[in-house]
Amino acid sequence: MTEQTTLVTRKGQVTIPAAIRAALNLKEGDSVIWHMEKNEVRLKRGESVVARTAGSLKSERLFATAEEERAATEQAIAEAVEKRSR
Repeated sequence: MTEQTTLVTRKGQVTIPAAIRAALNLKEGDSVIWHMEKNEVRLKRGESVVARTAGSLKSERLFATAEEERAATEQAIAEAVEKRSR
């Protein structure tokens, strides 16, 4: 096990040592997970937002092309205008 010491700032922030960042392949903006058990804390690389949410909006419906979307929008507008005109 590798141990390195860093200081906690006034704001409660710590710097992850370069060797640990490299080992976890951490880059600016990456998320990390802090896991506390008894008197020990483990740090591990978090998943990206893309990885965590992949498939959450899954649908059986096929996506429409831009032309199909435009035609559907024009149709909906025409129907709304016709309805208001009555």
